[in-house]
Amino acid sequence: MPFVTPFTAKIAAWIAIPAALIASGVIVSAASYSAFSATTSNPTSNWQAGSVALTDDDNGVALFTVSPTVPLKPGSTGTNCIAVTSTGNLPSTVKLYGSNYATTNGLAAQLSLTITQGTGGGFGTCTGFTPLATGSSVYSGTVAGFGGAATTFATGVGSWAPTGTASETRVFQFSYTLSPTALPTVMGGTAALGFTWEAQNS
Repeated sequence: MPFVTPFTAKIAAWIAIPAALIASGVIVSAASYSAFSATTSNPTSNWQAGSVALTDDDNGVALFTVSPTVPLKPGSTGTNCIAVTSTGNLPSTVKLYGSNYATTNGLAAQLSLTITQGTGGGFGTCTGFTPLATGSSVYSGTVAGFGGAATTFATGVGSWAPTGTASETRVFQFSYTLSPTALPTVMGGTAALGFTWEAQNS
């Protein structure tokens, strides 16, 4: 048996410590790669909101502008059309209502207003306009009646319901007439009314 001095024993102990650490590392390393595994996953989910969208072909020009140079008189009449297009991809309901309604001397109450929906024509011309076979009437009354009652989507008029599957265009024909029996009290009177189409998804 070899003779072991205290110094030799101490050196042997120092050598044994790293060797033990290396051995334990090998065991841990082997253990960390010894498990089988498996996964399953669903592809990334995606969401996108639909839309409703309306445009018209008026280029920012009012349907009617009756100036003092050619003023109204009893029996005066006028007609214009405007094409409104829905390009949204959701089914929707479109309503027409008024804005900025104002009148003096009761003129708006003496102005009849009819609004008809159909196809053909566009802003500045109603050439080729054809009313819908059914449901063509949008409004028939006076400017005062429309301006006072149809003020929001909830109180708006019309039965247009775009499907959202493709671009759809509806042409609206507006006609007004100043009553042939308008009273002299409306002389110098004024009437103003803007028109707004609004679509809400259905």
